[in-house]
Amino acid sequence: MDTQTNAKTTYSMGELLGRARERAVPVVRGIPDGALAAATPCAEYDVKALVNHVFQVVEQFQRLAVKEAADFGGAMPDRVGERPDWREGFVVEADRLVAAWSAPGAEEGTTGAMDLPARLVGSMALLDLTVHAWDLARATGQAYPAADEAVVEVLLGAVAELAPTARRMGVFGEPVAVPEGASAFERLLAGTGRDPYGWKG
Repeated sequence: MDTQTNAKTTYSMGELLGRARERAVPVVRGIPDGALAAATPCAEYDVKALVNHVFQVVEQFQRLAVKEAADFGGAMPDRVGERPDWREGFVVEADRLVAAWSAPGAEEGTTGAMDLPARLVGSMALLDLTVHAWDLARATGQAYPAADEAVVEVLLGAVAELAPTARRMGVFGEPVAVPEGASAFERLLAGTGRDPYGWKG
């Protein structure tokens, strides 16, 4: 149930992830096989590797929602190479992610190896699902659906909190300057080190 705070609606992490899923799924479904080797805004990943990374995120953050240990070590599973129906496989896993974070207790307490607040951990999955969907859209010549305002508002706060550590770890690049009047989503992308306007594969 939504709760009102200072005239703004605070959405559950499950609801926010559901909104991000609605935008990510059409992008993943729209990736042609011929684009799997294309470059992406994440310099270390081509399209195939980035899809595999997002698979890993949606799978492992299901575990974190139920306070289980996540496993991001070792070789990243090749979900794209394992099955010809990987696009629909992604839809299934994204639905499971939303369900896991919609369950009672998912946002309570702490989770993960660093014992971070569970809602902040959920926002990490939300960030990856949102920003990497944009990455994949840009890399494959697709339009990214208009960003959800509630999702972006939460992510701007999460990025501000996570950025110092994320930059030390090389997860975020240095922030990119954006003009006055840039949209909230453009500011979000820039805060993670992405150029909202100029990246070309």
